[in-house]
Amino acid sequence: MSVRHFTPEGLLRPTPYHHVAVGTGSRHVHVSGQISGLADGVPVPEGDLSGQVAQALRNTARGLAGAGATFGDVLRLTFYVTRWEPGRMGAFMAGVEGVADEIGLPLPLPPSSLIGVDCLFVPGVLVEVEATALVD
Repeated sequence: MSVRHFTPEGLLRPTPYHHVAVGTGSRHVHVSGQISGLADGVPVPEGDLSGQVAQALRNTARGLAGAGATFGDVLRLTFYVTRWEPGRMGAFMAGVEGVADEIGLPLPLPPSSLIGVDCLFVPGVLVEVEATALVD
C-alpha cells in the first residue's frame, strides 16, 4: 500500500480520523464531490443525514474503484455538511460506521475535514464527500 495513516504523539485524541497521511505512489486519484444520489438519480430522503452520509461514501467508493483505488489508498477526505452543528455528529458518524465494513472504509478515517456550509448545489442534499488518493 502506498499510503500510511497515523496520529503523532501530542495531537488531539481520540478523534474519528488520523491526523496525518504519508503517500509514496505516483498516480493521483481525485474523486469529485459525491452526494447521496443513486445512479438513477433517486436521492436518499431529505433529512436523513446518516443515510446520505452512507450513500455519499458508497458513491465515493465507486469513484475510487473506477480508478483502481480503495479507501486504503486515500490520503484525505473532505466532507461538506449543510447546516452543521455539533449535535449532528452522532448521526454523521452513524452513517460512516454503518457503511465502513461494506465499502472497506478504515476506522479511524484517513485525515479528514468536516466543513459546515449553508447549502449544496442540489436542494435537500445534506452531505458531499471529496477524496484524494495515491496509488503506486
